[in-house]
Amino acid sequence: MNKVPMTVAGEQNLRQELEQLKSVERPQVIAAIAEAREHGDLKENAEYHAAREQQGFIEGRIQEIEGKLSSSQVIDVTKLPKTGKVIFGVTVELINLENDEEVRYRIVGEDEADIKSGKISVTSPIARALIGKEESDVVVVKTPGGEVEYEIASVEHL
Repeated sequence: MNKVPMTVAGEQNLRQELEQLKSVERPQVIAAIAEAREHGDLKENAEYHAAREQQGFIEGRIQEIEGKLSSSQVIDVTKLPKTGKVIFGVTVELINLENDEEVRYRIVGEDEADIKSGKISVTSPIARALIGKEESDVVVVKTPGGEVEYEIASVEHL
């Protein structure tokens, strides 16, 4: 089984979601099913069918999270030596060489990626182009709109 890289924060978020599902949402849906059963005929009971469907979603998500956590490799970049090299978990500041625009990205696991908060997946084209490069290197990223050149301004272990 392949190990899936994950940051410490990503692991904590998944564990919190798993706890929420197991301790809050699962008991609520079980109670809703029991209440719907008391209303009688289950064939025509929309509340019962909705609760059973919700239970399916919850159980599926619990299995999905448990699977991800069991195959995860948690990487804490704050404990790794600072070499100036781009690796999983670091925060990278880039300068677009065409328009001098600066952007900051943190390279995270697939489940943690959120471009709006500056987190990009390690499997994204930008991250794949950056991995292994060092500060002040120029990197060419192939995007749907064409190639974009970035200079790596800084690499931070946050």
